[in-house]
Amino acid sequence: MKNHYLKTQLSLLSLLLFCSTAFAQFSVTGTVKDGEGESLIGVSILVKGANVGTVTNLDGTYSINVAGESGVLIFTYTGYAEQEQKVTSANNKLDIALSESATLLDQVVVTGLASSVKRSNLANAISTVSAKELTGVTSVQTLDGALQGKLTGANIVSNSGAPGGGVSVKLRGISTVTGSSEPLYIVDGIYMDNSAFSGGLNPISQARSNGETTDEQDNPSNRIADLNPDDIESIEVLKGASAAAIYGARANAGVIVITTKKGKSGETKVDFNQSFGQSRLIRSLGLRDYTDARVEASFGADELALYQTARDAGKLINYEEEIYGNKGFLYNAHLGISGGNDKTSYFVSGGWKDEEGIIKKTGYNRKSFRLNLNHKFTDWLDFGISTNYINSSADRTITNNDNAGVSLGIALTSTVPWADLLPDATGNYPNNPYAASNPLQTRDLSIVNETTNRFMGGLTINAKLIRTDNSFLKLRLQGGMDYFNNETTGYFPEVLQFMVGNLNGFYSKGNNVVHNINTSAFLVWDNHIGNNIQLTSSAGISRLDFSQSRLTTQATDLIGAQTNLNQASALGVFHRTLDSEDVGYSVQQEANWDDKIIGSFGVRFDQSSLNGDPNELFAYPKASVAVNIANFDFFEMPTFDMVKVRAAYGEAGGVPFPNSNDLGLASQTTLSGANIEGSAGSVVSGTRGNSAIAPERSKELELGIDLGLWNNKLVFEGTYYKKTVEDLILNVGVPSSSGFTVQTLNAGELSNKGIELAVSAYPINSEKLKWYTKVGWWKNTSKMEQLDIPAFTTGSFASSLGIFKIEEGQSLTQIVGPVPTSDGADIVLGDAEPDFQMSWNNNIQFLNNFEFNFLFHWKKGGDNIQLSSLLTDFGQTSYDYDDDDDGDGVVNGDQRINALVSGIPDASQFVEDGSYIKLREVGLFYTFNTSDLSGVLGDAIKRIKVGFSGNNLFIISDYKSYDPEVSNFGNNGVSSGVEVTPFPSSKRLFFHLNIGF
Repeated sequence: MKNHYLKTQLSLLSLLLFCSTAFAQFSVTGTVKDGEGESLIGVSILVKGANVGTVTNLDGTYSINVAGESGVLIFTYTGYAEQEQKVTSANNKLDIALSESATLLDQVVVTGLASSVKRSNLANAISTVSAKELTGVTSVQTLDGALQGKLTGANIVSNSGAPGGGVSVKLRGISTVTGSSEPLYIVDGIYMDNSAFSGGLNPISQARSNGETTDEQDNPSNRIADLNPDDIESIEVLKGASAAAIYGARANAGVIVITTKKGKSGETKVDFNQSFGQSRLIRSLGLRDYTDARVEASFGADELALYQTARDAGKLINYEEEIYGNKGFLYNAHLGISGGNDKTSYFVSGGWKDEEGIIKKTGYNRKSFRLNLNHKFTDWLDFGISTNYINSSADRTITNNDNAGVSLGIALTSTVPWADLLPDATGNYPNNPYAASNPLQTRDLSIVNETTNRFMGGLTINAKLIRTDNSFLKLRLQGGMDYFNNETTGYFPEVLQFMVGNLNGFYSKGNNVVHNINTSAFLVWDNHIGNNIQLTSSAGISRLDFSQSRLTTQATDLIGAQTNLNQASALGVFHRTLDSEDVGYSVQQEANWDDKIIGSFGVRFDQSSLNGDPNELFAYPKASVAVNIANFDFFEMPTFDMVKVRAAYGEAGGVPFPNSNDLGLASQTTLSGANIEGSAGSVVSGTRGNSAIAPERSKELELGIDLGLWNNKLVFEGTYYKKTVEDLILNVGVPSSSGFTVQTLNAGELSNKGIELAVSAYPINSEKLKWYTKVGWWKNTSKMEQLDIPAFTTGSFASSLGIFKIEEGQSLTQIVGPVPTSDGADIVLGDAEPDFQMSWNNNIQFLNNFEFNFLFHWKKGGDNIQLSSLLTDFGQTSYDYDDDDDGDGVVNGDQRINALVSGIPDASQFVEDGSYIKLREVGLFYTFNTSDLSGVLGDAIKRIKVGFSGNNLFIISDYKSYDPEVSNFGNNGVSSGVEVTPFPSSKRLFFHLNIGF
């Protein structure tokens, strides 16, 4: 009996000891500071292998409970290297000093619609751009332009030098033939519309011979230009389908995820940035070297007399300088205020940009206001709000292609320096006898403007529904709205040379309204198994509602110099609307075994009203795996801190796109209004709809290796990818007996193969000298793998001038045309795709207070169809008209003209190598010591930074025009690199002042 009682007592005592051990925990306290001893606020501290965490408070201190007798704490903070420290119950006081991260390996990046992962564990090649890389060197013109040369795998081209941008972004090649290859932009969870709207100038330029009201050659700006780069914290670029698949049917061309700045707990911080600058023509071409003999041979004896009179009187005018020689004043200011406490944080900013162009009466003005607010109700419920209002206005004048001979560039091609085009004392302009318009009169009296009022707002709610020591279930609700009204104005008064007796005045008013709403709900289950395994499961639903309305009203025969639509004798109206809905269902599973093997699998099911069958679900799967070999115990190479191999596969979609000019859908046959024997009626368009049209589909396999050496002071990233796009949406001719001329089909497949290499390093990292450098190299090769319809040409104007040909088995961007030895048959003359691109980015800090930055960008190869020289040849004004580059005895001007008009055309004369080396950015800054500022405004000023910077300061290129970065057809997929007297690019110089309070 006693033995039984003793056994019972011992059992109870053992159980009690077990329970006390199982539930034993201890508290760890300490302080976290940076390398200079300043307390860091908001540092994340996690217990490794457990779902327990905290953050440092206002004075950098923390307290956290650790289960058991020992554990490992993980300290992470943006911009600083992650640290792990072991703690025990006997040693529970731990102070930490975090050092700045030499690389971005500790950065957290998006891997799903509601999940993220450390960059060092990524299985995809996701490019990231920080706020410092984006705007820390110089004042950028637009967000997309600020990315030039900073992303491997991206071909970013300024289509136009006009203020307000006009930039084409292609990630890993062309993803569609007849639509746009622009990526999807996500800003704080908001789907941001990047449409470019025609100003309705085709009746003036007649660039489209079919007389349509709208045209992609109107040189509009991208609406991503509305976003203020100074508000951005980071950018993640999901370049291929293996990373972008989670965004489904809108991610065919990749996704750019933008995160704006948020407030942090602590005292209020005020940052004021201001820059003043000047823009100039990137390089001038100059005048033809006129002599008496050349003038008489080209223009005749009468013109020779006029030339001699003007020359002797010193009145020869350089009209290139007169048109493009304005030294535009540039001003940019940004005020940011941030702060908060352990419950609420905020970021408020205001920005003002006012920039003049290199052509008088052109410029870009943008005013923006942002409020980001985050609040934590309880430990399990928080929300965040992101709001942004933008008002922008761009004056762009009329440039680019023009079949009426009236745009500034076209008129300039035939205007000689002895022409007298200046206004008289009463402001009247003489007619230009050498062209259809007086370009000075057109510049000074006409108006080409687009004004945008935009509001974007997003709301995110996070609710932790279930929480245990090792897991939690979170509900994430997110919604966003993007609304803007874009107004275009085109005014050409009746006194203009080309208006008299023609349209007798022209006024166009456009009103384009976009209203997009996106909502989503996701459940995320995060579960830790032991100390080594983390599982993250997510599932959710997304809905996208897009609405677009375009209205353009055009008036001619203006009465009494009026600019009201009702003061005209003739009116024409263009009106189109388009509403669409997308619904997506997605699931994703991620697994991490002790940062050694990281894998994920997911699938998204999408349906869209733009498809032939709006109820059909299309599946877009993704899978990836990364193995961090250096984290295994058997790895014994101390030089290497990271040896990671990775593989990923994914599919993404491209919904059938509406026509860029008339918003017509591929699935529908449209009707147009018509006058039928004096009565109102409708006529069927020539394009037959296809109710079976399906989305284009990207399929991508990506393989890569990442290496980190010497405490990750040297990091190498290498990636190979192959992306195919199936079910290409193409137009094919049909017999006219069907009642149509064209039908839309899924009728082809293209591929892009490429290599992306990047090396980043800290060659020097001492107290007095720090040098960070990064070199990127990338190459893409496209090919039309399958074409179920006959080969066809697209982009440009005619084979005799060079044109793009879509042909099975050939490059997607090949340029073809006839040459005399081909007997008039088209042969391959070049390719618009670069052979490769390379960038070299550097940040050098020296003498404690100085910082020097520069970025070089090299594009090797990539041909343009350059037609500006031909037009100046016809006007006999080309700067190189009398040169003989090939030494065949025929001067350049005559040779180019003969190539078009004599016998069999020689289109090779108009295909030109677009290689260049550009100094994209350069800056030198000085930051005053804190001690130097003591006593200033009662120590209110914490930082003063001054400096000088510039972008596009010089270009090295054999290209015969202003800049090989150019595209007459905007951001169309294939037809890039076509030049017809564009708005030239500019170089920009700035002085900067940054003050922190």
